Amino acid sequence: MGVRAAIVVCATSFLLGCLFTHWIADSLTLWKSPVTDEHLWTAARYYSVLTRGQGEFLYVVYTVILLGGATIFWSLSDGEAGNLMFDGGSIVLYFTTVIMYPYSVIPNVVAKFSQLPHNTASEPFPHALRSPTLELASNHLVCSVALTGVLILQAGRWWAEVSDADDDDPAYLQENASEGIRTPAEDLVSTRSAPIPPS
Repeated sequence: MGVRAAIVVCATSFLLGCLFTHWIADSLTLWKSPVTDEHLWTAARYYSVLTRGQGEFLYVVYTVILLGGATIFWSLSDGEAGNLMFDGGSIVLYFTTVIMYPYSVIPNVVAKFSQLPHNTASEPFPHALRSPTLELASNHLVCSVALTGVLILQAGRWWAEVSDADDDDPAYLQENASEGIRTPAEDLVSTRSAPIPPS
């Protein structure tokens, strides 16, 4: 369990790190008000540089995506209640990002920012590029929030497994018994064995 959770967390953290590199552009178009032509040109030039980057890096990203997704499905196949809840939610959030990025973000970047006009510093920002530039920042934010949700769910799953392990630990049970503390399982047994008061 620990190895699988570590793989999911590492893969998700790597993808989050890749998204955070876009903060250079997204912070200017998503968190600045008002959004000026200078902000938009800076973001557009950044996305234009991305289209000329090394294509081999995409293979690394795709490998990490497949590894993380396959590990979540592998963990979900155990059929345990905790896995169904935490890993089921993780799959929804994880594949929200996986589907959005190749089908929305990458085509938008390639189609709109592969070739920008030269000498753009003093020119008004093209109206046709304004909406795609703002949309990219919004998509990156959605993907970042979804992947952060995956990390939170995996942390919740780890916490739940540690709590269950403590409840099943004989040393933990003996310590609680010596202190007069009953475990949840003992409370349940006590409740079921208690006599039913007459109505």
